[in-house]
Amino acid sequence: MNAQRHTTEVRMPQTTTTVGVRYMIDDVADAVAFYTTHLGFTLQQDAAPAFATVSRDGVRLLLSGPTSSGRRPMPDGTQPVPGGWNRIHLQVADLAAEVDRLHAAGLKFRNDIITGPGGSQILLEDPSGNPVELFQPAW
Repeated sequence: MNAQRHTTEVRMPQTTTTVGVRYMIDDVADAVAFYTTHLGFTLQQDAAPAFATVSRDGVRLLLSGPTSSGRRPMPDGTQPVPGGWNRIHLQVADLAAEVDRLHAAGLKFRNDIITGPGGSQILLEDPSGNPVELFQPAW
């Protein structure tokens, strides 16, 4: 005899249409300048030197400096730090032109433009080493 499993789908209530992403950063002022000057974000909240939020196209980026609550150690002592490979993804109309513009501004990239079946991409680094993917779709 097979016992049937009954599951109930539980959904988190949607409270906003904005997506929030938290980045660990080393310097709030440097991060705010980077995102607002080079990538078109708008400053929403400035609690420097601990924290700031910037937004663009429905993305709210929470910039957590070393003294912010988001950077407090985990119970096992692990310290949240910048870097890694998870990233925000910004779609652009002309990737090569954006790369040229950002190179001219002295910004750092992790790689060269790569192309796949969905389009082309490159990884830009913010001042703390967090990646930002710039993507141009193939269509």
